[in-house]
Amino acid sequence: MASTIPLRTPLDDSELPRTAPAAVVTPTGTPVHDQGVGMSFGTVTITPDEHRQIFERLAPHLPTYLRKIEPHPCGWGLRFEFAPFTGREQAPTMPSSRYDDPRLKYVPEPENRAEHRLREVADHILGELYDQAYREWKDAAYVADLRMVVKDAPDRWKAYEREAKALESAYAYLRTAQAATEWPAAISRLVDAQARTLAAADAFDERAVDIAHVHNKHLYADLPPAQALAAAGYPEGAQWHIGNVFDGYFSDALQSNVRRLIDEQETHVTKVARLSGTGG
Repeated sequence: MASTIPLRTPLDDSELPRTAPAAVVTPTGTPVHDQGVGMSFGTVTITPDEHRQIFERLAPHLPTYLRKIEPHPCGWGLRFEFAPFTGREQAPTMPSSRYDDPRLKYVPEPENRAEHRLREVADHILGELYDQAYREWKDAAYVADLRMVVKDAPDRWKAYEREAKALESAYAYLRTAQAATEWPAAISRLVDAQARTLAAADAFDERAVDIAHVHNKHLYADLPPAQALAAAGYPEGAQWHIGNVFDGYFSDALQSNVRRLIDEQETHVTKVARLSGTGG
């Protein structure tokens, strides 16, 4: 059964270490799987003594936001847990102290096989830790950036939906027999509904362009856009029509869709008027 690997440095009320973490106790025989961080072998099982040595060497270079290290549920490797990132901290990076540490500097295998093994595994663990921390921080930065730009987008989207529904009703009314008795008035109401819907779409696009820029900035984050919006507190954002930003240009705006719809409606109404002989 996997056991938690606690930090020896006590945690305060914020659940962060009061000082830089000291040594970390690790479970016996935890297998560490190679995922391409400076290791030349596939899977290695570390002895209890190697565990002790490795984590004693890593202790000075562990981040203060590290809460615990535990065996990965899949049965090999380690899983790291960090204090929640706000996305406004400095991005996690490998500390320069690691490169200056004489107990972690690279040693060729022919020179000292035991030291080579210890340092390669230590390098792998530290690399995995900071890689995971960076991914989590980047997701948090994505969410934080969205919170800065969404503002009143939910209200603007609701306003657009109301106007779009009214436009749909006004257009559908033209197909009824009753509309024939008040055709000019029905057409006038359609034109008014078109204008209101277009204005609502323009208003939403003012927010959507900023949201699209954030999506583009975090294009390679682990969080998909809909999940990032949900994490920012806007689960309804999955339904929003957010355009695209490429090379600084905003495209596929909501108002473009509305304009196309209006063009289709006007083309249809004009054709009906021509074929029915009601056109001017």
